[in-house]
Amino acid sequence: MLIDDKGEKRGVVSTAEAVAIAADAGLDLVEVSPNTKPPVCKILDYGKFKYQQQKKKAEAKKKQKVVEIKEIKMRPNIDDHDYEVKVKAMRRFFEEGDKVKVTLRFRGREMAHQDRGADLLKRVQDDFEEIAKVEQYPKMEGRQIMMVMAPR
Repeated sequence: MLIDDKGEKRGVVSTAEAVAIAADAGLDLVEVSPNTKPPVCKILDYGKFKYQQQKKKAEAKKKQKVVEIKEIKMRPNIDDHDYEVKVKAMRRFFEEGDKVKVTLRFRGREMAHQDRGADLLKRVQDDFEEIAKVEQYPKMEGRQIMMVMAPR
């Protein structure tokens, strides 16, 4: 199946004839869809075609956003104002489209009160229920509990 340089279908043509038509036009014969029956070939300027494809890729790459993971560190005995500051930062991260990793670190005797840490992380989940979802539920790793949240 041959498509000429003006975009019109020429029908099924032999390979030698298609190469001759492309040479007469001063352009290249490019196989666009090799897996179909019959294979589809197009007469076009291959250098220009590659350049256009490269520009499309660059444009698509420019429009996509890389999602970063921001980390917020807390302690189980965090004060109300300190908590509000952390929440404000987390809200800003979610609005920018980033994921947030909440790390809760225990020191010394705080390990005996891990339930306070679990309550704090539950509070974080409840505060961000409408704008973020929990991607990785809280899990204990050594002396810290980690949780990952992503914007909805």
